[in-house]
Amino acid sequence: MLGPVILAASRSDRMRRLISAAPVTKQVVDRFIPGETVADIVPIIQDLTDKGLELTMDVVGEDITTPGQATAARDAYLQLIDRLRELELGEKVEMSVKLSMFGQALDNGHELALANVRPVVEAAAAIGTTVTLDAEDHTTLDSMFAIHEELRKDFPQTGCVIQAYLFRTEADARRLAAAGSRVRLVKGAYKEPAEVAYQQKHEIDKAYVRILKTLMEGEGYPMIGSHDPRLISIAQELAHQAGRKLDEYEFQMLYGIRSEEHLRLAAEGHRMRVYTAYGTDWYGYFMRRLAEKPANLRFFLRSMVSKG
Repeated sequence: MLGPVILAASRSDRMRRLISAAPVTKQVVDRFIPGETVADIVPIIQDLTDKGLELTMDVVGEDITTPGQATAARDAYLQLIDRLRELELGEKVEMSVKLSMFGQALDNGHELALANVRPVVEAAAAIGTTVTLDAEDHTTLDSMFAIHEELRKDFPQTGCVIQAYLFRTEADARRLAAAGSRVRLVKGAYKEPAEVAYQQKHEIDKAYVRILKTLMEGEGYPMIGSHDPRLISIAQELAHQAGRKLDEYEFQMLYGIRSEEHLRLAAEGHRMRVYTAYGTDWYGYFMRRLAEKPANLRFFLRSMVSKG
């Protein structure tokens, strides 16, 4: 299994230096992270929305070590929201945030992350959009869910992410599948121990379907985060069985992966949202994309060989 090895490498400074120095890396990274600044990303946003797609934007960077870096992360999102306001694209573009970027792992991290993310949620609401709190490793989830609950008191449209490979997630889904909730379901992309998470793909896929059924039968708004054709087909069938209209759930896929499928689903009338990351601190995000899907790793290795 290469996935755990790649995830371990995502935390290695030596591997970061080696991969960052490879001449081909930027070319491949650009497939998944199409810019470093707001100015870089605006043409991407405009192009995708012109094609009938929606977006969720992620400013990459997780391993912060100071409160100042957390403040800078907050300000980066506020800058993005201000640009979306100028473009009048608030209703088409939401934000995804990792609370680790907002200081969650620092001293008094829970309070610091809440204080930093609240202005982002407020600013997003002011332009007609919202924020989804990304799930990270299992040790951070109680804090994430508590912040999610607190934010929803004033901003009930605030979403969160749950991960099918964690044993706890079926109970989390039952709790979250309530009126007004927005929940993105993903398989999970962190290295988790066998004590808390399924390790085999077939087990994760089965859990994904069980959890998705709970969300579809609930009163909230499910967001299906998957590129798997079989799971996408199952999601459509579960939505039909639950009597959901096309605007009562959505699909989400990563920028740079199965782009033709993005357009196909949108053409069929589905809400299709493209998870689009940008920024300079791309390494951790990029390595998880390689770990999630063997085809991504093969693409990277072929590129290194052909350009070496």
